Amino acid sequence: MSTAAKAPINPSRPAGPKEFRRELWLRGAAAAVFVVAAAITWNGARSMSGGMPMPGGWVMPMMWMHMPGQTVWGAAGMFLLMWQAMMIAMMLPSSWPMLELYQRVAVSSGEKRPGLSVAFAGAGYFAVWLGFGAVALWMGSTASDAAMKSAALSRLMPAAAGVALIVAGLYQWSPWKQACLAHCRSPLLFLAHVFQPGLRGAMRVGMAHGIFCTGCCWALMVIQMILGVMNLSVMLLVAAVIAVEKLWKRGPLFARLAGGAAIAMGAFYLVLAVRSWT
Repeated sequence: MSTAAKAPINPSRPAGPKEFRRELWLRGAAAAVFVVAAAITWNGARSMSGGMPMPGGWVMPMMWMHMPGQTVWGAAGMFLLMWQAMMIAMMLPSSWPMLELYQRVAVSSGEKRPGLSVAFAGAGYFAVWLGFGAVALWMGSTASDAAMKSAALSRLMPAAAGVALIVAGLYQWSPWKQACLAHCRSPLLFLAHVFQPGLRGAMRVGMAHGIFCTGCCWALMVIQMILGVMNLSVMLLVAAVIAVEKLWKRGPLFARLAGGAAIAMGAFYLVLAVRSWT
């Protein structure tokens, strides 16, 4: 039996003065982290605006290009720094209900440092998204390098983008998407199954939530990378879709609607690509 089951928490129970101050401090710290991440993301998006026109009528974003004199590891480090800041800015608002509830469960179960446990849970959560960013970097860099070396392959990229959008849209309709979304939408039920005491346990809880969240949102991240990985308008749109999916009572239906829009957009990309070949 999990620790959470031994020491259940009633979210509707009014918080005492000490708990209220602790939650207020935690919200302030989270808001500060969010503001810093948003500022880094905004500054990075401005510096990474533009790109290089490529054969096939598309533009390669600067995010995938190495700057003069920059090493491979330096470019990877810069990408992952920007990616992590972007993930915190985009995902912290929608993941906050789980982290705040985790803090209450930690207090209820007798954790001596519940605030630090929340920080470790958040670190575990965003570590999973950092791993996702590393995979995205490898795939994006590989595709970009191949397109730079072959004009014929570059002309296929718009069609590949269309196919990827369709696949991402279809995933939005899949039972796997809905299952992961259900976990993200029910943090109390999630914590009842996975809560573990201690800082190591907090890290594991955060990573477990991050895995479910990645399963829920990877298709939306693919859509963002296709439409503009560092485009502020696209980032805001995808972040809003994620928040609505997780927090609105009709989030599962909205996820399917977003998937339908991605499928339509992918089909449009494919039509344009095929027409450019004739």
